[in-house]
Order: sequence, then structure tokens, then C-alpha cells
Amino acid sequence: MRKGKPVRKLGRTAAHRKATLRNLSTQLLVYKRIETTEAKAKETRRVVEKIITKARKGTVHAQREIFKDIRDKQAIRMLFEDIVAKVGTRNGGYTRVIKLAPRFGDAAKMAVIELVDYQEAPSASQKPGKQDRAKRVKGSKKIAETAVSSAE
Repeated sequence: MRKGKPVRKLGRTAAHRKATLRNLSTQLLVYKRIETTEAKAKETRRVVEKIITKARKGTVHAQREIFKDIRDKQAIRMLFEDIVAKVGTRNGGYTRVIKLAPRFGDAAKMAVIELVDYQEAPSASQKPGKQDRAKRVKGSKKIAETAVSSAE
């Protein structure tokens, strides 16, 4: 019996899908955190996990294999110098996918994918509270008052 491979096609041809995942992987290695759709984030995670595992070997052969997929020298340099140094002892699980609210225009499921050792997940302590809102309101009143006084 024929079994299908568990891969998300993302509504693209094979070449376009491959290019999209390569670009997303490159951006993730450079910026350490990107926002995209949930399906793209989950597929990007599969690609990036394999790339980082290869990079941990540190051989010239590994560099050449990774350069086939990631064609950005800056991303390759960051991968081998910074990222591998931070995740050298970790046995997989180099990325984290955090689900976000749906996108406003088309209600697509959105997510943030990030490298685990570089960013922490958003917590309740980071959310703005009433005190922050009050400061913003007071600040805007001062700006309005100075604008009125300068106009006189």
C-alpha cells in the first residue's frame, strides 16, 4: 500500500517550496526570530533543525552541505560561530514555534519561530499593565499641552 510523505506543500510547486523554506531558514539564522504562518513555521523548523545538527559536526564537508541550502555567507558565519557555540550541548530542539492570533487580512494562522537559546517566550510579566497605559496617556497630554503653548 502506498503511503504519503508527511510534508506540507504550502500551495507551491516543489522548486518554489524549496526556495521559500531556504529563504525562511536563512532569515531565521540571521535574525534569530521570524513571524510567518503556522504551516511555514513548522516546515521551516524541520529544515533548520537538520541544518543545525549538521553544523554541530563542524567539518568542511558539513559546511559545504549546508552551503547548498543556505547561500548567504553571513548566515553561514553566524551559524558556525554563534549558534553552534550556544547549542553545542543540546540534543535537538533548537527552535520554538509560538502560535499567535490570526492575521487580520485573511485570518491565516500565524506563528513566531525562534531559536531557543536566543529568545524567551513572551510571559505575563512583559505585557503592559494599567500603569504603563497611564504613563502613555499622561505623556500624550503633555505633548498636546506643549503643542498648544507653542502655537500661542
